[in-house]
Amino acid sequence: MEHHNPMEPHATVARWEGDRLTLYDATQYVSGVRDTVAKTLGISPDNVRVISPFVGGGFGCKGSVWSHVVLAAMAARKVGRPVKLVLTRPQMFGPVGGRPMTEQHLLLAARRDGQLTAIRHDVISHTSEFEDFVEPAAQPTRALYACANAATSHRLVKLNVGTPTFQRAPGEATGSFAIETAMDELAYALAMDPLELRLRNHADVEPSSGKLWSSKRLRECYREAAARFDWAERTPQPRSMRDGHWLVGWGLATATYPAHRAPATALARILPDGSALVQSGSQDLGTGTYTVMTQVAAEALGLPVEKVRFELGDTALPPAPVSGGSMTVASVAPAVQAACQALRAKLIGLAIEDPRSALAGMRRDDALIDNGAIVVRSDPARRETLAALAGRHGDALVAQAQAKPGPEEEHYASRSFGAVFAEVRVDLALGVIRVPRIVAAYSVGRLLNAKTARSQLQGGIVWGVSQALFEESVLDRRYGRFVNGNLADYHVPVNADIGQIDVTFVEENDENFNPVGARGIGEIGITGVPGALSNAVYHATGRRVRDLPITLDKLL
Repeated sequence: MEHHNPMEPHATVARWEGDRLTLYDATQYVSGVRDTVAKTLGISPDNVRVISPFVGGGFGCKGSVWSHVVLAAMAARKVGRPVKLVLTRPQMFGPVGGRPMTEQHLLLAARRDGQLTAIRHDVISHTSEFEDFVEPAAQPTRALYACANAATSHRLVKLNVGTPTFQRAPGEATGSFAIETAMDELAYALAMDPLELRLRNHADVEPSSGKLWSSKRLRECYREAAARFDWAERTPQPRSMRDGHWLVGWGLATATYPAHRAPATALARILPDGSALVQSGSQDLGTGTYTVMTQVAAEALGLPVEKVRFELGDTALPPAPVSGGSMTVASVAPAVQAACQALRAKLIGLAIEDPRSALAGMRRDDALIDNGAIVVRSDPARRETLAALAGRHGDALVAQAQAKPGPEEEHYASRSFGAVFAEVRVDLALGVIRVPRIVAAYSVGRLLNAKTARSQLQGGIVWGVSQALFEESVLDRRYGRFVNGNLADYHVPVNADIGQIDVTFVEENDENFNPVGARGIGEIGITGVPGALSNAVYHATGRRVRDLPITLDKLL
């Protein structure tokens, strides 16, 4: 088991004004909190407002409504004043879930040339006595490799512990570790390069459905990352590479995460000074939602980014989905784009029809918006600023739009992919593991902001190192409590544990998935990393560890 430990624990402030409740909550889903709290307290959702302009880390644990939120509201109503409730660090190991334990059984069959002929992946995961939470760890197995015969299953064991929850790349992180470890074992059994084995079984269509991929450039990811890592210099035999008293191991794994999209709504307005205000009730977990949506709006409106302000994190704004499943950009960006395009069309239409405008009577297709002004393409000197237009038309300069999945879901399968190459060094005498470098390349659709995208993937890779080598919630089997419920005993990496992280992207624009061409980035970064590290540890030591985390006692 693993548990969430964002920098900010769960925190809620509840305030009543008559029968109206306002919640300031650290949440990944303001609309979900509003609806759940309203239902639990038996009041109208219209009487509940949830505000969350910033979230101090979420990664899944703040995507659900936990007991402390409702308790804060109940306490505030009882005492007649605002109540603030912040969980302590040990409480992060109690009533707010975590990644469940899984036991995974895999069978791979292949011809001598490496072609897979059969896959079986059976998963057992734990849940609580009162809720059926499933960790879908066999899902990546259904999508990664071409195989004519495949079967997967998920079963639950009810335990006297709290209900598990979503934790970065739920199912995909744990499942990709298992299938990628098995693929590495198969490569050794066939005396084949692990990269060659994966290339021979590349899935040109989604194996479980036969659908075409909306876009997929995994082959290019393998090629790019392998070249940057110098994979061709690897000697295949375990324990064959050394540097002094260090055993050196190189391993690889495939990363993947499904592309999700949900309905979202956005509103765009021109303010009196000619700047734009764009709003959607989404959330920013620290992933850069403010930045990316500002960029999308500026591009669609023809405004510089400094003239656009984006607002989120409030149920008073147009509704948006949960910021989970790596779907915020994929869902909200198309809505922002659509609202801004509708507003741009309205602005041009008003200018054309307004006899007081310098643009009156021009052809619509001869107009563009550039740097805060509507300009005639064929006569750039003929222009009118948006501020001037706003001065005459005021509240009319507003547009709202919804974007939602369409028939593309019936025709295409959508996933992001990546290739992760890792180097480990294992102390010959002590079994201590070091990770000097990880090289990864990703196919994630259009990059809206390369800096925030790279930051997300680097952070995910660090968490993958943590999952592989550090994190473990130790359960006291007598009392069902976690004995290491603090950041002294629950180990996560520090800076000294992380070596060089080299992240690159292959160029891609997945307009079959959505009009923006972007898929989610937040969660794929953790996937593949535990598998690559586990395979590297085997290459270094000749010892296969199938139990996470891989600690030195398992190598001695």
